[in-house]
Amino acid sequence: MNELSIILLVEDNPDDAELIQYAFEKADIRNPLVIVTDGDAAVDYIGRTGAYADRSGLPLPELILLDLKLPRRSGLEVLSFIRQHEPTRHTPVVVLTSSDQEADIRRSYERGANSFLVKPIGRDGLIDMARALKAYWIKLNHGVAL
Repeated sequence: MNELSIILLVEDNPDDAELIQYAFEKADIRNPLVIVTDGDAAVDYIGRTGAYADRSGLPLPELILLDLKLPRRSGLEVLSFIRQHEPTRHTPVVVLTSSDQEADIRRSYERGANSFLVKPIGRDGLIDMARALKAYWIKLNHGVAL
């Protein structure tokens, strides 16, 4: 993944989305961050349907940050779609949620999540998490070319 690769953030809470953007800026993550606010919008974006049918010049994301508790379609349903959709079935998905429930963790991995992170409380924790995401998913990890 390089600094031009799209990161898709699927997050329904505008405050959390804003804090994640802030943490990305502080961690010097320069990748374009596309934010969708519900599960249906995520599926439309990934599947290039609905409002996102004409995305000329905007490639598929190379990393997806996915909340579990979403309106319209749950994060687990979105994750299943991602893994069944041929163009994104190998795209890294990091579940980023406030849940630390064992059942959510297990179901996320069973549906193909690459990582499960509990949202840290506070800006410093989010900045540390963003730096870790940058170090591993942007700098070190080698993904499948799309």
